[in-house]
Amino acid sequence: MSINLDNEELKNEDLVANMRKDYRMGELKEEGLLESPFKMFDMWLTQEIELKNEGAEPNAFTLATCSIERKPSARVVLLKHFDHQGFVFYTNYNSRKSKELSENPFASMTFLWTQKQVRIEGSVEKVDRLESEKYFKSRPRSSQIGAWVSEFQSSEVTKQHLEEKTIEMENKFKDQEVPLPPFWGGWRIKPYAFEFWQGKSGRIHDRFKYVPTDSNNDNWITKRLSP
Repeated sequence: MSINLDNEELKNEDLVANMRKDYRMGELKEEGLLESPFKMFDMWLTQEIELKNEGAEPNAFTLATCSIERKPSARVVLLKHFDHQGFVFYTNYNSRKSKELSENPFASMTFLWTQKQVRIEGSVEKVDRLESEKYFKSRPRSSQIGAWVSEFQSSEVTKQHLEEKTIEMENKFKDQEVPLPPFWGGWRIKPYAFEFWQGKSGRIHDRFKYVPTDSNNDNWITKRLSP
């Protein structure tokens, strides 16, 4: 069905122009930067968790990918592990994001926190199956069943179809452990750049970039960027 919305009035189309906030929670100085961007990320994540903002998900980030046709896409996913090797999230390997990561193995992550932002760029690789299995076993059973239901993704599905598949999978794995689906697992983003942004009053924000000085990412240098 085609609907012409050209003249439809949108409630907030003009309101958003005047929505703004003056950032006054802190500042980020050179002397406040840690040598390791991984430790810097860990410190900021800890601070965000300790704020205990209602409804917030500190491990949620926007994952940006790009297809082989150079068409970008983005979605919010959840960080499930990180160390000096990279940042891991889990998904269906048949999903659009996985297809794009397979074709173009680079990604960007953005964490939007309270008057702070962290952006990470890196190459990607699939997590090995043993690591994926370990995480999968830690998930609630309903989420494990949900992973199997996601095998039946298509461009268009009905709620009834999903409910029927859920019942089918529950019956299939009744009285037994739910195994890791062959089409489901983790991706690891291996950073080659970090940006830390701290909101400041008057929009003169603090923004610093970390880049590695060696191929092993053991040593990093920082530089201040324009707000």
